[in-house]
Amino acid sequence: MRLFCRKYSLLDTGLLGGAVDSHSHILYGVDDGVRTIEESLEAIAREEEAGVTQIWCTPHVMEDIPNTTASLKRRFEQLASAYSGGVKLCLAAEYMIDTLFDERLSARDLLVIREDEVLVETSVWTPPLNMADRLKRLQSIGYNPLLAHPERYRYMSIDDYKELHEMGVRFQLNLPSVAGLYGDSVRKKAFRILEMGMYSSIGTDCHRAGALQKLFTDSMLSKGEARRLTILSEVV
Repeated sequence: MRLFCRKYSLLDTGLLGGAVDSHSHILYGVDDGVRTIEESLEAIAREEEAGVTQIWCTPHVMEDIPNTTASLKRRFEQLASAYSGGVKLCLAAEYMIDTLFDERLSARDLLVIREDEVLVETSVWTPPLNMADRLKRLQSIGYNPLLAHPERYRYMSIDDYKELHEMGVRFQLNLPSVAGLYGDSVRKKAFRILEMGMYSSIGTDCHRAGALQKLFTDSMLSKGEARRLTILSEVV
């Protein structure tokens, strides 16, 4: 009987080498994420040390946090001017599918990832009204919806994921999910979606610089899980 079984960290998988962090809250002082420019720079440095080469700052935009595109661009310019390292910094946003999102969409006032991806989210517990129709409207205008951390949505079943994926909705995996930081049920869902080949990008969803050390080095993945994440690196 084997008394000891090696566990692997996210760093062990090699997933972070050359990785793009498509979801973070390291733009300081704009939402519930990082509060100061010093902490923003610390978070970027930790990601760079782990091997990440590009970080998308994706602050919340929602009715409760009504950030404007102009204000986010100004804050991002301040951060970019203060940073002199090797990580490529980019600005987008994470949009809650709510009334404010509908308004920004109508005005074509959206900050996108890459050329056309709009990072969207919903409540963890309940879907927004007419979610599919709103996503289709986004697509009809020429955007590609990228659903943030789908594994965290308690109301979604595997059939729901399949339906969205068949619609052309892209999925972003939260690394804390596979690391078990949201609990075992979310972790299992994440690996199930991963096995189905539905993820197209990854993100730290970093809200605090200090959390990155635990995320990158303290996660306890089995050999099989680590191997599956290694395969993911070829996709994202």
